[in-house]
Amino acid sequence: MRIDDFLAEDMVVAALEGRKKDDVIEELAEVVSKHHPEIDHWKLVGALQDRERLNSTALGEGVAIPHGRLTGVKRVVAAFGRSPQGVDFNSLDGKPTHLFFLLVAPEDSAGAHLKALARISRLLKDDSFRSRLMQADDAASLYRIIREEDAKY
Repeated sequence: MRIDDFLAEDMVVAALEGRKKDDVIEELAEVVSKHHPEIDHWKLVGALQDRERLNSTALGEGVAIPHGRLTGVKRVVAAFGRSPQGVDFNSLDGKPTHLFFLLVAPEDSAGAHLKALARISRLLKDDSFRSRLMQADDAASLYRIIREEDAKY
């Protein structure tokens, strides 16, 4: 599974407007539902918030992977957003979160969901990759950097 199997360039936001955890979730869910009309925005928001109540999906090092499964979703879909100023996302290290990969998967596809999470997690562990994402000029550059890094594995 490659990241461009579930992330398209028009699903990348270079500068998220949200300043709070719920705002970022709603903003990225809007990107997903806008490009995938079969995905109900508010159902997606609810699924993501339910997952966040279990444990924060902020991993530390400025990274969060909010994710959930939803009925009616046909395949794994992602959106990526960057918050230059950072957001308090209840990160394990207590620091602001800047890089967000939102994932939504079909309710009955645990395997694909876990493969996508593992793929993203592997990439985001690299300090140099995270730094390049923070320095990118725009959404097209962010997408190019993600695809280039993904191609290395």
